[in-house]
Amino acid sequence: MAKTQKNLATTRIPLLSGPRTRLILTCTLVGLNLICAMKSSADDLVPLDIKLPPPAFVGTPRDVKAGSDVEPVSDKPRPPLMVPKGVSNLAPGATVTSSDTNATPAGLKKLTDGVKDAADDNVLLLRKGAQYVQFDLGSPQEIYAIVVWHAHESPKVYHGVVVRLADDAAFTENVRTLFNNDTANATGLGAGTNREYFESYEGKLIDAAGAKARFVRLYSKGSTDSALNEYTEVEIYGRPPK
Repeated sequence: MAKTQKNLATTRIPLLSGPRTRLILTCTLVGLNLICAMKSSADDLVPLDIKLPPPAFVGTPRDVKAGSDVEPVSDKPRPPLMVPKGVSNLAPGATVTSSDTNATPAGLKKLTDGVKDAADDNVLLLRKGAQYVQFDLGSPQEIYAIVVWHAHESPKVYHGVVVRLADDAAFTENVRTLFNNDTANATGLGAGTNREYFESYEGKLIDAAGAKARFVRLYSKGSTDSALNEYTEVEIYGRPPK
């Protein structure tokens, strides 16, 4: 018994060494660094601060035609979108153009002037059919959110709402679609899978998740009120790429 105890007392566990041990230690350190980086990244996120205009109407929206797939109106404020610190609205510094050649520079300025109230004077009118407004940010940017107000004096539903990004003005290079509720492919951009929605003072918030792009296009094709296309304001939240 005493001999056994002596053997146990003098037995030593060998220190770990060798390539396998170094690999384990390296993987552990890498894992800890990733956890720290993820925590730091999460800690740097803040709610996107969107300045909203006053509501223009109250009550339940009127019925839309049977078979329409429209999001129900919520009676609760929209949940905030979390974005990195330092993100700002890039739209006021962008060059704005439109598929409607009748759109004037003064009219296009309405899209980025910060005035979002539901008044006729604040609205850019575009012709019938599928039309778009386009924003050239000047250089590729990390885009985290796009918010669009069409015309929200009444709870109308806009059709063919499509939001796309690209690396070139002609939208032929690295084209990506962030939102598409054109399920009938009326705009010719492919059938969308998103739902239509009622316009409201909150605008439509589209999560861009930090996608890099220089050009932004927003399409529409009339509404339940009119065949014309209306835009009150567009905000593009992003920052220069790291």
